[in-house]
Amino acid sequence: MPTRRIESVSRGRKLTPQEAARYRQMRADIEREQPAIDAEIRAELAQQREWAAVFVELKQVRQSLGLSLDDIEARTGIDRSTLMKLETGQRANFSLDMVRKYAQAVGKRALVTIADATS
Repeated sequence: MPTRRIESVSRGRKLTPQEAARYRQMRADIEREQPAIDAEIRAELAQQREWAAVFVELKQVRQSLGLSLDDIEARTGIDRSTLMKLETGQRANFSLDMVRKYAQAVGKRALVTIADATS
């Protein structure tokens, strides 16, 4: 990444040499930490994609059984709009109990597997 020159004016006044040095150090710290932050974000996104695939599969099962979201709401107690958002990946915040209830409502069983973080 190309090095950028730090602007030496802040809030209408020139930075002192100490302030400029402090800002340079902060930028260096951020650039040093950025790869780890990026890796953490990529891992989180990958995990969200895995969970989204679970809800896509549950949706396919629901549709193959001819069930509507209203039917699933009645069977699970989970709000219809929440179910729709889960199925379309618009909602990433859910509990394992929601997965269990949904799976049960379509005659399936949810299984959770623990694996090494590197796999």
